[in-house]
Amino acid sequence: MSTPNPYAAPRAPVADAADAARNFLPSGRAVPAARGWSWLVDGWALFKSQPGAWIALVIVALLIFIAMALIPILGSLASMVLTPVILAGIFVACREQDAGRGLLVSNLFAGFRERFGALLSIGFIDLGVTVAVTLVAALVTGAGMWSLLGGDIGVSDPEAMAGMGLTLLLALLVMLALLLPLFMALWFAPALALFHQQGPAEAMKNSFAACLKNVVPFLLYSVVLLLLSFVASIPFGLGWLVLGPVLAASLYTSYRDIFFD
Repeated sequence: MSTPNPYAAPRAPVADAADAARNFLPSGRAVPAARGWSWLVDGWALFKSQPGAWIALVIVALLIFIAMALIPILGSLASMVLTPVILAGIFVACREQDAGRGLLVSNLFAGFRERFGALLSIGFIDLGVTVAVTLVAALVTGAGMWSLLGGDIGVSDPEAMAGMGLTLLLALLVMLALLLPLFMALWFAPALALFHQQGPAEAMKNSFAACLKNVVPFLLYSVVLLLLSFVASIPFGLGWLVLGPVLAASLYTSYRDIFFD
C-alpha cells in the first residue's frame, strides 16, 4: 500500500466526511455571547496540540507580508489582494488539524491551488472598497486639514495643533465606521469561498450576515483579544508567538461554530 504524500494538496474540503454529516448554514446562525470567549479557547486547543507547526506557519505568513511590504506601492496593493488567499490557507490548515490529519506549513498555500480566482476576487473587492473609503474620508476631512496646513497660523499654535488633531481623529473615525462592514464581510469569506464553493459576492454577503447576527459574541471576543494583546506585547512582543497562532485558529473555530448546526 502506498504512503500518502504529506506535501500533496489537501483534499477538496467539500467532500470531507466529517462536515458532510453536519448541517451547513449558508448565512450562519446566532450563537450565545459566551461563544466569543470559546472561540479563543478552542483556538488555543488547536495551537497547543501542534505548537511548533503553528508558530512556523504564522512566521512564514508574516515573512510573506513583510516581503511584499518592502515593495513600494505595489507591495501594499498585492498584500491586500492576497490576504484572502493566505487566510484560506489558514482555514485549510485548521480544518486538516481538526480532522486529525495534522497541520502542515504547506497548507498555508492551499488557496493558491484551489479557488484561487474567487479568493483573489475577494481581495480585489477589499482593495476597491478600501480605496473608496479612503477617498471619502479624505473628502470629509480634507478641507479642514488643508486650511490648517495652508493657513497663516504657526504649527506651534496650540489651537492649530488641536484643530489638526481633531481633524485627523474625525478622518480615522469616518474610516473605521465605513470599513467595519468590510471587515465583517471579509471575516468568513475565504472559508465560504473555498470550502463551500460560494462566489466572491455571495461569500462576502453571507460573512457579513453571520457577523451581524453575532455582534455581542464578537464584542466579547474583541475585548478579550485586546486584553490578551497587551499581555502578549509586554515581553518584547514574544507573547505574539502564541497569541498570533491562537488568533489565526480562532478564525476557523468561529466559522465552525457559526456556520454549522
